[in-house]
Amino acid sequence: MGDCNQRAHERPSSVGDDVTVVFHTAGSRGPNGGDGRDDDDDEERIQLRRSCRVSCGYDEDEDDDDDDGDADAEEKEEARGGEHSPEGGEKRTLCPPTLCVRSEPASRGGGTTLEDAEKPQGCAGLGLFYAFLSTVFFSIIALLVKSIQGVHAIEISAIRCFFQMLFVAPLLIYHKTGFLGPRDQRIFLVLRGFIGSNAMILLYYAVQQMPLADATVIMFSNPVFTSLLAWIFLKEKCTIWDCVFTVFTIAGVILIARPPFIFGQHTRGIEGNYTSHIKGTIAAFAGAVGAAFTFVVLRKMGKSVHYYLSVWYYAVIGLIECLITVSVLGEWKIPFCGRDRWMLMLIAVLGIAGQTFLTKALQIEKAGPVSLMRTVDVVLAFIFQFFFFNRAPTLWSLGGALCVVVSTSGVAVRRWCIHSRKS
Repeated sequence: MGDCNQRAHERPSSVGDDVTVVFHTAGSRGPNGGDGRDDDDDEERIQLRRSCRVSCGYDEDEDDDDDDGDADAEEKEEARGGEHSPEGGEKRTLCPPTLCVRSEPASRGGGTTLEDAEKPQGCAGLGLFYAFLSTVFFSIIALLVKSIQGVHAIEISAIRCFFQMLFVAPLLIYHKTGFLGPRDQRIFLVLRGFIGSNAMILLYYAVQQMPLADATVIMFSNPVFTSLLAWIFLKEKCTIWDCVFTVFTIAGVILIARPPFIFGQHTRGIEGNYTSHIKGTIAAFAGAVGAAFTFVVLRKMGKSVHYYLSVWYYAVIGLIECLITVSVLGEWKIPFCGRDRWMLMLIAVLGIAGQTFLTKALQIEKAGPVSLMRTVDVVLAFIFQFFFFNRAPTLWSLGGALCVVVSTSGVAVRRWCIHSRKS
């Protein structure tokens, strides 16, 4: 009985570029008995191609590059299937639609194509690497500002703005963005330039007046103030976590400043006299708030203004402001030491490189991981202070740095989680 119900498989194959394998499988015999006709057989066909793609019966259109022999064979098989098969000549295959790999985009199930699967992906850690380079460059800038002697912080800021303006002007011409920007965004561009340049001046002044690590830690607290200012001016949501992080940040600043009405006369580890230390603390805190205001203005403008146009306003307004202030104060002087002149040039170049890498990092990676990478700035500040200035950090400074780093890291992680849930 098994010989009556089953027929042997026929496997004709065409040797060449494409190979067609046809399976003939006999179905159950009808009530008339076995007449042994091959015309009653159901046909199953698979066409194997050299490009490793399987042509299934679920495709509506066949490829146009079949051989003439395969086309003739296909017509014969369709004729036989149309005369005797119950499906009326419909081709049957051994693979379901979800397993077919096709050269054209899949029309069922939203599957990805082979070309998409083979498309090379970018480096996963490239954005974080850019953020790390930016952090290293900004840390070196703070070290150079601390090392230069006899040059006011405002003059250093003016030199950096001058070279930054020379660098950005050709880019504005290349991108054809103009030098003024959209009419409805010019007021925000002016605010960005004025507040951002003042934040830079205050940071450089704080570095000159107090230990390098302490000034860096206080300036690093700006993400916490950004959340509060965005809640006030941009009506963004403010949660209880933002308040907790703000309290931790202020506690860290107090531990670093060590005001006498709280800590008494315990001023061990303070660089110079206590008056200069307080001046540097106030300048660093004001610079952090100014940087937070700058971020709020940039968020308000969004993507309606090109990044280089924003940097252009920052450089031009900062240069004008610094020249006027230095002229009024009478602090303009050219360094006598050739080493200091090269260091001023290096500050300008590293400032441009740091901003460029930070921009590239934010274009590739999310803001949360980039903000976490910026915490390396605090670590580098303590390392530079110990090795280059032979000044070990005090426990108060380490405690304040811990509070600020925990707060800013908490803000970054919270934003990262929120954006991840939304995406």
